[in-house]
Amino acid sequence: MTGAEPLVILLDVDDTLLDNDRFGADLGDELERRFGAAERERYWNIYNALREELGYADYLASLQRFRSGLENHPALLDMSGFVLDYPFEQRLFPGTMETLAHLRTLGRPVILSDGDVVFQPRKVHRAGLWNALQGDVLIYLHKQQMLDGMQQRYPAAHYVMVDDKPQILADMKRQLGERLTTVWVKQGHYAAAAAGQRIEPAPDMAIACIAELRGRKLEDFVQA
Repeated sequence: MTGAEPLVILLDVDDTLLDNDRFGADLGDELERRFGAAERERYWNIYNALREELGYADYLASLQRFRSGLENHPALLDMSGFVLDYPFEQRLFPGTMETLAHLRTLGRPVILSDGDVVFQPRKVHRAGLWNALQGDVLIYLHKQQMLDGMQQRYPAAHYVMVDDKPQILADMKRQLGERLTTVWVKQGHYAAAAAGQRIEPAPDMAIACIAELRGRKLEDFVQA
């Protein structure tokens, strides 16, 4: 980009634009159906250990480790198809696409997500979000640590960040200050776990669901 945008609206993906908790539940059900409850629990133990090690969710790496001891199981190879071809377009929260269209009238909406370099972009494509945002997608290991890179790609006079994790919003607010308006969307298990916690600085705005942004005007974000 050669010039700065007046407003760039940054959007998380998981449990912000789409119901990733539902994907996790469906994945668990599929694992139990094919391998039994004990193996389902083993997968999630691997997943949680990897998340602690890497700092982000990696379903495919977890599946790679999960294969140990199951190399000859007839259902093992089918699991990659379940994950990669999962119908994420059916997991968009109600009003997501309409909200993105509305936000485009206010500024430039851009996905800013954490995740791996294979499955997370695949998810964004499968959900239809990549095309809806015309490829304006950034995926980092830890997005709050990549704000310099984000600003190089999308320079703007003002930013908005919409996320279900208020601590990430606070981390970004401390770095960008008044150039950033933070919007906490209270969807998903991370938002539920943060309810009642003291977050400093607190989000500038809180909404119950992503569709609420359809009623917001430019001054709501810039003056917040």
